[in-house]
Amino acid sequence: MIHVFSHHDQYYVYDVGSGALHACDERTARYLRGEAVELGEEDLRALGDLKAAGLLFAPETAVPPPKPHEVKALCLHISHDCNLRCRYCFADEGAYKSAREVMPFETAKAAIDFLMRESGSRKVLEVDFFGGEPLMNLGVLKQTVAYAKEEAARRGKRILFTTTTNGLLLDDETIEFFNAEMENVVLSLDGRPEVHDAVRRTVNGKGSYALVARNIKKFVRARGDKHYYVRGTFTANNLDFSKDVLFLADEGFDSISLEPVVTDIEGLAIREEDLPAIEAEYDRLCDAYVEREKEGKGFLFFHFRIDLEGGPCLQKRVSACGAGNEYFSVVPNGDIYPCHQFASDPEMRMGNVFDGKVDETIRGRFASNSLFTREGCGDCFAKFICSGGCSANNYHASGDMNKPYPITCAMMKKRTECAMHVLAERKSREK
Repeated sequence: MIHVFSHHDQYYVYDVGSGALHACDERTARYLRGEAVELGEEDLRALGDLKAAGLLFAPETAVPPPKPHEVKALCLHISHDCNLRCRYCFADEGAYKSAREVMPFETAKAAIDFLMRESGSRKVLEVDFFGGEPLMNLGVLKQTVAYAKEEAARRGKRILFTTTTNGLLLDDETIEFFNAEMENVVLSLDGRPEVHDAVRRTVNGKGSYALVARNIKKFVRARGDKHYYVRGTFTANNLDFSKDVLFLADEGFDSISLEPVVTDIEGLAIREEDLPAIEAEYDRLCDAYVEREKEGKGFLFFHFRIDLEGGPCLQKRVSACGAGNEYFSVVPNGDIYPCHQFASDPEMRMGNVFDGKVDETIRGRFASNSLFTREGCGDCFAKFICSGGCSANNYHASGDMNKPYPITCAMMKKRTECAMHVLAERKSREK
């Protein structure tokens, strides 16, 4: 399978089987699309050489065997409470459609014990502290890090910690702790002040930008070369979201992610009729991104980061995040769910860390799920990059995690084309 596309007047051919990306002229692009175009002998010979080298019309690799059920990561819902009231929050403003509560250390300890026991031969594990707002339970978070490090060392393992925070409670002491202990920190900021304040409000209904941005800037200045992301969300109210990405870059953040909202709230939800505007906006962002790289002012935008040569292994590309099989979330009472986005779905409860067992029927559904079981993925050029989309988003949109959400698919395809153009431009400059 090949995918022929263009970005303005630049034409590309992506070979799905090999992962090779080729720049070409318009005539070759039209020929490879099946149009009635004749090519000269030299061009035909070049295409034949690529095919012979396995870089064009390459066969796709067979499905790899499933990995053993060894847990690699946990998302600990350290707090089911939040000090913001974001209008689009999928987690019911931090409460997950339940009581506002925080995780006791006994539960966090049991979750770490579960991870250690179920991780098998894995040597590098991951723990993500999530919410609500994790810093509302900072004491238990710190206790858990200390306990997890001790238990991992005792077993010859290592744990990489991540925290997602809205930044409202970030202070000097917490910044120092995060810089010492966190492999990655995800900081929520939606972009321009007016965009952020329209949806990310304090409990008294006021905008939070001024408070949050000050703390996040202080954190990033102290972070040095360690990993972080400023992570925002765009809605139907700011389809000019390229301005938010560039605003964040101009504010000094060099690692940025801006995700489309997942909600059905009227006025915020992204609709099919919004897609042309969104695709055009990704093009504008792509052009600005390339130009800034040329000027030596580049930054990392998560969705334009792509590696076609040394990226994830085939198993990872087929099964994606491993939710419900290799990765679970644990809520404050110890209940286990496939991931944080399933945590309010009672039918997805898989067990409890105090019992130390998971529902193997539900686990089997997730373990066998992959891009090869998902409707429409077989003929999609982006399948080994997208991995069939988010299981939770698919499930909440259609009731079936094997039915990819069409709006998400369209955005993913566009972002992938933009990312390939960025990569091609970078490679061209390096020659």
